[in-house]
This record gives sequence, C-alpha cells and structure tokens, in this order.
Amino acid sequence: MYKIAIGCDHAAFGEKEDLKEYLNQGGYEVYDVGTDSLESVDYPIYGHKVADLVVNKKVDKGIIICGSGIGISIAANKAKGARAALCVTSMHAEMSRKHNDANILALGSRMTKYNLMKEIIDVFLCTDFEGGRHLSRINMIEL
Repeated sequence: MYKIAIGCDHAAFGEKEDLKEYLNQGGYEVYDVGTDSLESVDYPIYGHKVADLVVNKKVDKGIIICGSGIGISIAANKAKGARAALCVTSMHAEMSRKHNDANILALGSRMTKYNLMKEIIDVFLCTDFEGGRHLSRINMIEL
C-alpha cells in the first residue's frame, strides 16, 4: 500500500482532515503528523516531521499544508533529501514529479481551493519521475 505522510499548521487543519479522508478513500495509508486543532502552532515543526518520514523512507511521499504553502515548504526542504514543491496548479504537480522528482507536495490552504487541492494531489501521486537528463540535475541540488 502506498504510504503518505501529511502535516499542517493551524491554518490548514480543516483541509488536512478532509484530505486524509480523501486519501484513505483512494486506498492510501495516511500518516498524520499533526497539527490536531485550530490552535496556533509553528509550521516548521510539521514540515520537518513530514520531511523526516519521507527522507528516511518510512513513507512514499509527503503532503504539507500551511496558509500559503511557502513557509512549510521552506522548512521541509531543510532536510537533506527532501524535495518539497509548492504547487498551485496540476501542471506544477506534474512537472515537479516528472522533472524534479519532488517527494513532498506543499499546498497553501488560503491560496488553493479544496477541489483544486485534490486534483493537484492526484496528479502529484500518479506522476512518475522521468529520470534521464533530469537525474543529473537532481543530483546537483544537494550541496
């Protein structure tokens, strides 16, 4: 079974809860790292938790959500081996997988409507990395 880690801050708590159900219905095993309420929290904690699960191969992919998607993606990308991509369209999701082998999808709850989030997630999870010329570029990302 395909394993997905999901985490968010308070701004995206409702979306995370709904997306967990959506992913479960799609046959994914979902690992929820929090947050667990609307109470204000620090987004880096949850970006780091998801990134840790992804880079240590405890899950296949990660999904992180904060108000804009920017802060949590920056936090997740601090983990060596994490390639978090903030996607606002399905094309972003497709290209992040095909060309960048993104392993974490970042979304902004205040920027992207819920139905579009589902579409972006579907594309992200169903698109494979093309490899080839893109692999050498991926290898250049790590310092």
